[in-house]
Amino acid sequence: MSRAARRQGLGGLLRRSLAGIALASMAIAPAVAAEPIKIGFGMALTGGLAANGKSALLAMKIWEADTNAKGGLLGRPVQLVYYDDQSNPSTVPGLYTKLLDVDKVDLIVGGYATNMLAPAMPVVMQHNMTFIGLFGLAVNSEFHYPRYFAMVPSGPHPKTEFSKGFFDVAVRRIRSRRPSPSSPPMPSSRATPPTARARTRNRTGSRSSMTRPIRPRPSISPRSCGRSRRPTLTSSISAPIRRTRPAWCAPSTRSGSR
Repeated sequence: MSRAARRQGLGGLLRRSLAGIALASMAIAPAVAAEPIKIGFGMALTGGLAANGKSALLAMKIWEADTNAKGGLLGRPVQLVYYDDQSNPSTVPGLYTKLLDVDKVDLIVGGYATNMLAPAMPVVMQHNMTFIGLFGLAVNSEFHYPRYFAMVPSGPHPKTEFSKGFFDVAVRRIRSRRPSPSSPPMPSSRATPPTARARTRNRTGSRSSMTRPIRPRPSISPRSCGRSRRPTLTSSISAPIRRTRPAWCAPSTRSGSR
């Protein structure tokens, strides 16, 4: 083989090698760019907060699928990395330590409820990460961490904002029921009933029985005691027939009487 043919063969091999390296680099670059953005969090999937935690996780998964269908976030797909915190605050610090140190997530968000957010704050602050809380009230009131953000629009006073509206309504209702100075006085709901006004009081101030007409007691002879006869009355008021011995009858002294 001549020297020119050798040079031509080496040049072609070099060109093919460079082209292969270029193609390999082009193939590697999209793979590196396609690494997902990992978003880590703990969520209450069991325990007392499971009902709220499962609904929150479902909403996050819908967002994940919708975002990836549209091309991802910043040209990269998103991936949710989450663990069950069992509605137990004591499990939260370990979960977020694992997310940051082992899973190497790019972004962390909070779980559901204040009790699940506050235990994660020391771990987040040690790693100097931005933290977004889900439905937490006054989580940052003691930490004052500048990289914490709350998703709940509770205002600058989150501890009282949710109950403030109820108390405002109660105050307005009480004020609306108060009579104005120019209006006549309203009758009291505790007015004395007519039956109570008919009662009399003795000199000592104690209540006595209501004044009722006294019915005269019938006069009855000892012979009629224990018999089923109508007693003779001293007044025009009639009395029912008594089949038993009246209480005012004296016991009979004759033998054989009933």
